[in-house]
Amino acid sequence: MNFLKNWINTNREAVRIAGQVLLFLATFVTTTLAGAEWSYGRSVYMEGFGWNDFVSGLPFSLSFLSILTVHEFGHYFTARYHGVKSSLPYYIPLPPFPLSIGTMGAIIRLRQRVYSNIQNFDIGLAGPLAGFILALGILFYGFTNLPAKEYIFQIHPEYEAYGDNYADYVYTGNEEVIDIVVGKNLLFMFFEKFIADPERMPNPHELMHYPFLFAGFLALVFTSLNLLPIGQLDGGHVLYGLVGYKRHKQIATIVFLILLAYSGMGLLKPTDPIDGLLINIPLYLGFLYFAMKGLRLSTRDTFMYVSILFTIQFSTSWFFPTLEGYSGWMLFAFVIGRFLGIDHPPCLIEIPLDLNRKILGWVALIIFVLSFTPAPL
Repeated sequence: MNFLKNWINTNREAVRIAGQVLLFLATFVTTTLAGAEWSYGRSVYMEGFGWNDFVSGLPFSLSFLSILTVHEFGHYFTARYHGVKSSLPYYIPLPPFPLSIGTMGAIIRLRQRVYSNIQNFDIGLAGPLAGFILALGILFYGFTNLPAKEYIFQIHPEYEAYGDNYADYVYTGNEEVIDIVVGKNLLFMFFEKFIADPERMPNPHELMHYPFLFAGFLALVFTSLNLLPIGQLDGGHVLYGLVGYKRHKQIATIVFLILLAYSGMGLLKPTDPIDGLLINIPLYLGFLYFAMKGLRLSTRDTFMYVSILFTIQFSTSWFFPTLEGYSGWMLFAFVIGRFLGIDHPPCLIEIPLDLNRKILGWVALIIFVLSFTPAPL
C-alpha cells in the first residue's frame, strides 16, 4: 500500500493526466449515447441496442465535444500565454439517463492567482470566442446540408401516414408522446431566414433529430450562459475589463435580478388554489432568499429585495396571466447567487484595456445577446 502511495506521489502529474483522459473517454461515450437517443430515439436501455446505434450518435457527440474542447483550450492556451499555470480540461460525463445530453461540460483549473485585469479579460474571453467560431461553422454546415423533409419519416415512420402535413396531427396533446420543442435565439433565426433552404427546415418539435443543428444549438446555450455578465463567469471577466469593479457590480446585480425575475415569472399566480399557495409561497421566498445571498446584503436588505421581486412577479401574473418565464433558469440562478457570487473581486493590477480588447469585449457581449435563448427546451 505504501509503495502505491509513493508511486502516485512520484507520478502525480501522470496520474492526473490519466484521470483527465479517462474523464474525456467517459464523456465521449456518454455524449455519443445521448446523441443516439436524441437523434434517432435509440437508447442504451432498449433491447437490441448495438454498435450501429452507438455509431449513429457520433455526429452529435463529435460536434458538441469539439466545440466544448475548443472552448476550454481557448482558456488553457491563453492562460499559458500569460504565464498562468493551468490544468488541462476536466470533462464531466453524465450518465445516459433519458433526456441527458451526456455531459455537464468541462472546466480547467487555474493553479495560481490571476493578478491583472488584462489576464482575467483575455483568459475569460478566449474560451467562448473560440467555441463560438467553431459553433458557427458547425451550424453553417448543418443548415446548408439539411436532408429532405422525408428524413423525419426514418425516425418517426408513424408520421408518414399524414404526409407533409404531419405537424397538424401529431402535436395534439398526445400524452403517450414526449414532445420537446427546441427554442430559438437570434442567431438561429438568422440561419433559418437567410442560410437554410426553407423547404427543408425541420419542425421545432423535431430539431433534436438533426445532430449538427442540435449540437450547435446546445453550444450556443452554453456559450450564452458562460457569457452572462455576472461574477467570475467568462462574461463577468469581460465586463470587469470593460467597465471596472464598481460598474461591474452594478450591472451584474441588475442582470442577476432580471434572470431571477424572468425564471420565476408565472410560477405562482393569484389564481392558483389557496392551499397550494400557502405551501409554495414560503418555499419560493426561501429559494429567493438563498439565491440572493450572493448580493452580500444584510439580512434586512435581502428580505426587502426578496419581497419586492416576489411582489412584482405575483402582481404581474395577476394582470398578465399568460406571461411566463422559464423555470429552467432557476437552478442556474441559484448556483450563481449561492455559490459563485455576483460581484467580481478587484484585481491587484489594473491596466486600461487597449482598443482591440475593448472591441473584442463588446463583440463578446453581442455574442451573448445573439446566442441567448429565453426558453431553450
